This record gives sequence, structure tokens and C-alpha cells, in this order.
Amino acid sequence: MVGRGLSSPADRVLSAAVTVLCCVYLLGFNGAALLTKDDTQFFNHHGFLHIPSVFTPEETLELTTELDWLIDSWADRSPGWSGDWRQVYMDPDIEKKSELVAMHDLYFYSDAWMRAVTHPQLTSAMSQLIGPNVEVHHSTLHVKPPETGHPFPMHQDWAFYQHEDGRYIDVLVHLDDTHAENGEIRFLDGSHKEGARPHVTSNAGGPCTPHLPTDQYRLADTIPVPAKAGDVVCFSIHTVHGSYINQTQRNRRIVRIGYRDPDNRQTAGQSMGRPGMMVQGRRHREPEQPLFSINGPHISRKMKSG
Repeated sequence: MVGRGLSSPADRVLSAAVTVLCCVYLLGFNGAALLTKDDTQFFNHHGFLHIPSVFTPEETLELTTELDWLIDSWADRSPGWSGDWRQVYMDPDIEKKSELVAMHDLYFYSDAWMRAVTHPQLTSAMSQLIGPNVEVHHSTLHVKPPETGHPFPMHQDWAFYQHEDGRYIDVLVHLDDTHAENGEIRFLDGSHKEGARPHVTSNAGGPCTPHLPTDQYRLADTIPVPAKAGDVVCFSIHTVHGSYINQTQRNRRIVRIGYRDPDNRQTAGQSMGRPGMMVQGRRHREPEQPLFSINGPHISRKMKSG
């Protein structure tokens, strides 16, 4: 049985070391400065980067208020990801109670989150890591409820929205401080360098949520990256990562935003075939490429008679 996220002395030392490294690389970052050469080198070497205080306390409070409204008004609640990994990561009683609160594309529902995904400092940082042209691919809310908040097995996000190359970065916008007890993000250091990996997509009961084999990939081997509310943690679409269950009395609220080079062709998965907003640079036109359809998302309305 894999440990359930209680902070060990080794974890504390490792987490402190990563925090010092990231802070040294980001010295002078005040929400307006761009990433330094050392920042980009750190990301390219490790596959992840912690950027503190991207959002001001006032911006973070507004995003948190909007997020709570979205949770109450729009989000889905479910047992979360399926698969045999659940028996490895959770005790039987916790596994039955485990819950995930989620929804996609928050900017379709809230102007505050539209401003968040187009935040100038955030998108400028993404252009330094991806290239001059940056497109928003999607956003996803992940809330781990108190005590039984859903853990995540080791995986690459590539398995959920497959792309031809690595010019894709996921950003975790933190609305709560994260730590071992509430399931902070954890990375397999440098794992992005090997590219896409085969994932488990079925078990004896049928299809399951993509994840990496639990006997080969362990959370115990990862680097914890705790963060504060208003911080972001970004990582490559190929970086292996996961997190423990939330054991605290409070929600752990994080929103993931996916950014990519628009020339990085998607081959399968979430939001396949759907164009996103350009937040930096331009979208180059391929030979004979038609304009995008003017038909937007379908909005259903209950018609009242008489």
C-alpha cells in the first residue's frame, strides 16, 4: 500500500530543496518580470517550474470567489478516475468515499477566469517556454474535497490530449496553499525527456482512466512541489506526475490551464479539433486551410410555451 501523503522527513528536505532552487531561479520575479534564462533552463532540465505570486492577493481572492460559484453552479461531482490503481492508492473505505469535483473550460462561464487564462505575465512566461505563438487549449477545475479528496495516480497529461510534440505546457493555478496533507503536485524529475509513454487504459472490468503502471511508477519516487495561493506550477505535457489524497478538513482547489504552440498538432483526446484562443503571437495558416466554423458551443434553453 502506497503511503497516503503524510509528510515524511525526507519529503520535507526534498521539498525545501526544490523550493530553494525554484526561488533562486525566480529571484526578482514580481508578477511583471519575465522568466530568466535560468528559469527556462530549470524547466527544460526538470520538466516543471514553480512560479510564485503570478496572481496578486486581490486577483486570487476574485478567482477563488468565482471558483466557489462555479463549483456550486456548474461543476460535476463523481468518484473520479477509474482503474485498479485505486486499490493501491486508497484504503477500501476511503476508496468508496473518494470524490472529485471537476469541470472544463471555466472561461466559458466566468469573465474572471477569462482574464486569468489571458493574464499578460502568465502568457508571456508561456511564450518563453513554448515559443512566440501560444494558444489556450483548455482549462479544467480539479477540487479535492476534505478528507476523501481524490488522489491522482502517476500519469502524463499527454495521455488525455495527445499531441505530436512537446510544445505543450500545463499550468496549475493554485487557489489554496498546497502541502503533503492536502495532496500537493509531485513530479518524476526529468521524466519529460523520454517523451510519451504507454499508459494503462483497461483492466479486468473494461476501459479505465489512463495511468502508468503502479508497480513501475511510485509517488514515493517523486519530488513534491508545494505552492501558495496565487502561485502557478507549470510542467511539460510529458512530465510524469501525480498526487496523494486530501486528508485535511478543507477543499484543495486548483485549476489547470493547457497552453500549446498552435502548430503542435493534436492527434487524440480532450478538445480534439477545437481551436483555442491565441494569447501570444499568431496562428499560421496551412496551405488551403479553411476558416474555423462560426458555429460555437451549443447552448440549450428550455422553451416555455405560451
